[in-house]
Amino acid sequence: MPVFETLSLMVIAVLGWLWLDSFKAHEAGINAARSACESENLQLLDETVFLNSLRMARNDDGQVVLRRVYQFEYSDTGDNRRRGSVMLLGHKVIVVNVGLRPVSSDRTLH
Repeated sequence: MPVFETLSLMVIAVLGWLWLDSFKAHEAGINAARSACESENLQLLDETVFLNSLRMARNDDGQVVLRRVYQFEYSDTGDNRRRGSVMLLGHKVIVVNVGLRPVSSDRTLH
């Protein structure tokens, strides 16, 4: 097989892997955003997240993985739109940010 055809097949395989990996990470981001909004009694708007940042990073084991930051919009009153974010390292959710909210005195933080 000529070199060009071999390289073309390798590029197609890598792009296919990236697409499938990104699809799985996107689903993990949606689930994390949905769970965070439900636990804080917020409304997840549009029921989706969108990719804000993509770069290489190392996980706790030292392996190079993709670090993705997804953004999403939520509402705390039903009349506004606020922006939150989800950071994934590989497929593992690292941080979910739904902004700073005042904590009522009857809640205990752990």
